[in-house]
Amino acid sequence: MNTLEMEKLIELADVAKIYVVGTIEVPALQSISIDIEKNEYVAIMGPSGSGKSTLMNIIGCLDTPTHGRYILNNHDVSKMQDDDLAEVRNKEIGFVFQTFNLLPRYNALENVQLPLIYAGVTKHERLKKALKVVEQVGLTDRMYHKPNEMSGGQRQRVAVARALVGNPSIILADEPTGNLDTKTSIDIMRLFSEIHRNGNTIVLVTHEEDIARYAHRIIRLRDGVVEADEINKDIRLD
Repeated sequence: MNTLEMEKLIELADVAKIYVVGTIEVPALQSISIDIEKNEYVAIMGPSGSGKSTLMNIIGCLDTPTHGRYILNNHDVSKMQDDDLAEVRNKEIGFVFQTFNLLPRYNALENVQLPLIYAGVTKHERLKKALKVVEQVGLTDRMYHKPNEMSGGQRQRVAVARALVGNPSIILADEPTGNLDTKTSIDIMRLFSEIHRNGNTIVLVTHEEDIARYAHRIIRLRDGVVEADEINKDIRLD
């Protein structure tokens, strides 16, 4: 591996998350320690209640740990306040959600530009960057269509383009094929494989074994702890 590939992007050290419900403490994560290098493609798996959604929220800077440290691209985000977390999210993380989360009144090209508007990028530069990623995900011929004029797979491609447009450190995908049929799911996962080959770091959260097998490394959670962390020797290439 070269120096870039060996550079740590995510460092979780003894991370725990405890939710307080009334007078009861409910541990969601217990002493999680994980490193993810730049340009890795990692799937996080686990049954319902395993802690994978909580871990995703912490990695995505949507929540902070109760205990432990989280270093993201050399920034200690463990104790950051909401405003600082929002800034880190916008700069470092591109999100892809199961439900697409597109604004219905905006066309595809306008939806893709949204993170750049929040980042204060000029109109000319926004358009230039958005056109590039729309082409990258194969939607040039649909970029002026609104979400309700597009298929589920096309809407997810818009969401992927939106995640890419700010050139984030990580693409964080939460059950990205959950609302798609089998054929469309394969198309979207091929797109993620291509994005990874282009040098992006991908963290994929899924409960589906077939989807996780596209990743090069699989981390399995159970009851808030890492049950297994292994290289995927059976990577799907279809």
